[in-house]
Amino acid sequence: METLEVIGQRAREAKTELLLLGQKKKTEALYAVAEALVIHADEILAGNRKDTDAARENGMSEGLLDRLTLTVARIEAMAEGLRKVAALPDPVGSVLSMEKRPNGLLIGKKRVPLGCVGIIYESRPNVTSDAFGLCFKTGNAVILRGGSDAIHSNTAIVSVLRNALASCGISADAVQLLTDTSRETATAFMKLNQYIDVLIPRGGAGLIASVVRNSTVPVIETGTGNCHIYVDKDADFAMALEIIDNAKTQRLGVCNACESLVIHSSVLEEFFPQLVARLTAKDVVIRADARARAVCPQCEAATEEDFGKEYLDRLISVKTVDSLEEAIAHINWYNTGHSEAVITENYDTAMRFLEEIDAAAVYVNASTRFTDGEEFGFGAEIGISTQKLHARGPMGLEALTTTKYIIFGQGQVRE
Repeated sequence: METLEVIGQRAREAKTELLLLGQKKKTEALYAVAEALVIHADEILAGNRKDTDAARENGMSEGLLDRLTLTVARIEAMAEGLRKVAALPDPVGSVLSMEKRPNGLLIGKKRVPLGCVGIIYESRPNVTSDAFGLCFKTGNAVILRGGSDAIHSNTAIVSVLRNALASCGISADAVQLLTDTSRETATAFMKLNQYIDVLIPRGGAGLIASVVRNSTVPVIETGTGNCHIYVDKDADFAMALEIIDNAKTQRLGVCNACESLVIHSSVLEEFFPQLVARLTAKDVVIRADARARAVCPQCEAATEEDFGKEYLDRLISVKTVDSLEEAIAHINWYNTGHSEAVITENYDTAMRFLEEIDAAAVYVNASTRFTDGEEFGFGAEIGISTQKLHARGPMGLEALTTTKYIIFGQGQVRE
């Protein structure tokens, strides 16, 4: 097994090669890799079956098992994501500004790759191809460290990626996978400053907290989604039911699923029983505060922990409020900075919600499930940043670049 030192050195060499690749070559390679994923789908599915069989034996929850599972359709979606990234404008090399100073110097700002990106993620093998595609398009080498639950899936996918790159005459080390999924190796990976320029954790709260705590490499936090939907006193009930159903049940194990509801007290008696009927028909367990349970006693009692919980399961919390101000305060206290939504027909309420909610994505009358790189037109995403420095929200191509100043002179010296 290769040491981290060797992997880091290979990534450094690869990023130098990638910097010199033209847009045409990168685009052709991405289309070739996409085609290779489809051609080798059976091999990828065979690896994935080993992972899902083990996950079932270990009692993995329904939502997390859904994250882990690949199908022919999902592999085609991975390939299509690469094709979309290939077709997007290449941000690398674009000159953002150019200004002539009084001393005659021309000072410009140019977009360049970050260099080498490290990504630590959990049981989502589609992240493997998405991360590669975005990093490759932006001229970054990438070192991947997936979870042990998906090791066979990730190994198969990365093998396809590397072989396809090599067939295009490009260094296979543009993408590398750590096959040692031990905690010790992960911690050492987080301290590989001499080779990794930025580290991106993608997973649950525990993983992200561990990376932030242990990493000496700069970190972009992505992630956990305790996403709220607030049903306002001026909400359209039919719309609210459709949106909440979609946001909670369309896919359970994703960070943009709705985990928490906030309901205005004036609509509680009329709206809440309709919602309970809708969600319990899909086996969603509702944990509600005392006022909501007085209307629907069949609901479980919510605890303080429930209001801040990312369930990734058929569970949802409910909080009753008496005003928009109380709703905003509750959401800003318990949210994770991911995605929040309001259902209302009141324009002023909508505008206040957009202005005062502190999150990467804030919606009016739409499902939180749209917080996604592809839905936002990025082709794919490296993750959804919940922090405020460098990048926020779905991270597409530009989020994987930085800038450098380029200065043209004619012999000027500083006096």
